[in-house]
Amino acid sequence: MTESTETQAPPGHLPIVTPARVIAGLCLLTPFIGTLWVSSYAKAEPDLGGVPFFYWYQLMWVPISAILTITAYLLVRKDERNRKALKAGDGQS
Repeated sequence: MTESTETQAPPGHLPIVTPARVIAGLCLLTPFIGTLWVSSYAKAEPDLGGVPFFYWYQLMWVPISAILTITAYLLVRKDERNRKALKAGDGQS
């Protein structure tokens, strides 16, 4: 088999890994990396309005995580719609 046929989905099947799903996965992975890499923010300076960096950095991730989760949801939902439309189009032909 050539490399191009190995990376393509079998005839009649849609690929499972799509660019939208990869981006959605990265959107969901980013907050974990940002909050679980503690050594990057385990310090008191700089403070923001008297709040040490350690606390406001973690709180900053709450809205960022919400935005990234919504983005991932919308990307996957759009990808699912496209897959259903392609399947419906293949079934009618």
